[in-house]
Amino acid sequence: MVRLRRKQAWSQEQLGFEAGLHRTFIAHVERQSRNLSLDSLERIAVALQVEPYELLTPETEKETQ
Repeated sequence: MVRLRRKQAWSQEQLGFEAGLHRTFIAHVERQSRNLSLDSLERIAVALQVEPYELLTPETEKETQ
């Protein structure tokens, strides 16, 4: 998710705004200290204009495709 957010040149605060979520929630998710609900996963995916499964695919797996 961090890679996709940075690709948009967005801060955590901007992603939170676009997804309708709080900045601290985005930070916790990126640090893997909070779990995502399906609703939050979908909100973030829509904001980043990606399919939800792309947020669940490990970064190393994406790089080899």
